[in-house]
Amino acid sequence: MAAAEHKLTLEPEKQGLLNHHTEKHFTAGEIVRDIIIGVSDGLTVPFALAAGLSGANATSSIVLTAGIAEVAAGAISMGLGGYLAAKSEADHYARELKREQEEIIAVPESEAEEVAEILAEYGIEPHEYEPVVNALRKKPQAWLDFMMKFELGLEKPDPRRALHSAMTIAIAYILGGLVPLVPYMFIPKATEAVVFSVVVTLVALLIFGFAKGYFTGNKPFKSALETALIGAIASAAAFGMAKAFHS
Repeated sequence: MAAAEHKLTLEPEKQGLLNHHTEKHFTAGEIVRDIIIGVSDGLTVPFALAAGLSGANATSSIVLTAGIAEVAAGAISMGLGGYLAAKSEADHYARELKREQEEIIAVPESEAEEVAEILAEYGIEPHEYEPVVNALRKKPQAWLDFMMKFELGLEKPDPRRALHSAMTIAIAYILGGLVPLVPYMFIPKATEAVVFSVVVTLVALLIFGFAKGYFTGNKPFKSALETALIGAIASAAAFGMAKAFHS
């Protein structure tokens, strides 16, 4: 009787814990990946270009014109690359889906054995996975989805993924690419503007690197320093080469 009462008092507590439990999973991986690709290239490439032209003693107007042209071309190129990559991924999924569908119809016994092998890899015994295999055979769509995910490791892509990827990368590239060019809009002398451009861009790289590390589960401070270091090396190399060739 006492044990029953103890069980009854525990149940509400367990239920309360379940009610307050929320799983915190980051589910916007593809969008974040596109933003990272766009912003990282957008901050680095125009930054290096502007630094290189400044090293060649170009005027701020020339640096700004060349920089804006590069940002426009880079955004189109990066966006197109993102579109083609996502489109290729969708096409690959469609081909594998068709092939797997044909195999389920043509050789169902072989495909059923593959399901059993997959489940066995997780330590499930034959008497435990046989009902699952039989249940899947009665539901062709669920069987197909299972094989795509667990045999081939493929997730069904969003049909709008290609366009969204292209737009996200292009916009992120533009936003990142304009940062190092801002000082050249207000300072006529490029050799002075480049100093402010370096400071502004390095701060932006640090912030971006920190955010990238935070959202991707890496160490934010380490990510910030690595991102800023890569940008600094790229701009220093471009500036030094321009100075060397110009002299």
